[in-house]
Amino acid sequence: MYRGEAVICTFCMYHLPKTNYHMDADNPVIRHFWGKINIVAASSYYFFHKGQKVQKLVHRLKYKGQKEIGLKVGELYGRELSESPLFCSADVIVPVPLHKSRLRTRGYNQSDFFAKGLSAAMNVPAENNLLVRNKKTETQTRKNRFSRFENVNEVFSLVTKTNIEGKHILLVDDVITTGSTLTACAEVLLRHKDTKVSIASIAYAYH
Repeated sequence: MYRGEAVICTFCMYHLPKTNYHMDADNPVIRHFWGKINIVAASSYYFFHKGQKVQKLVHRLKYKGQKEIGLKVGELYGRELSESPLFCSADVIVPVPLHKSRLRTRGYNQSDFFAKGLSAAMNVPAENNLLVRNKKTETQTRKNRFSRFENVNEVFSLVTKTNIEGKHILLVDDVITTGSTLTACAEVLLRHKDTKVSIASIAYAYH
């Protein structure tokens, strides 16, 4: 990196494969959830290709303790989401939670830091204790689409004292593959009166 650069170099910042889906109400990410869950909008910052730079970036955030990557990407994307009519009305940002045993092992939830970065840029509060993961699930990495859905069905619940009625919630995660985890979380949130949910992630692993 050159002097003054931090976390992500300027070259990568401009050359990583952005989707620009946040300005398109009918994009491949939102279509990914059609027929599964009724959400307002969905988008991802980058395209995810195996072996490419975005995968390495997410891997460092998720497994190498480089939490600052989540904050930086969140800040960058948050500036763009603030200018999108689809996302600018969000009232609260909620990261997909980890089970407490996995949180102990890893030491942090990578989606928390993405949410914090988004929060700082969008001036919208992030609530990392609103949703809880009730049981530990097997890793999703090598599961097929149906197995991923079965793996997260009825896994999440809402903290009972939290009032989300009438709120537009921006639900966030690191990577969207099948969308099963995000769908399970959104279902819990949408059980509450007049609640709306949108989805954003760092990357989209399209098929």
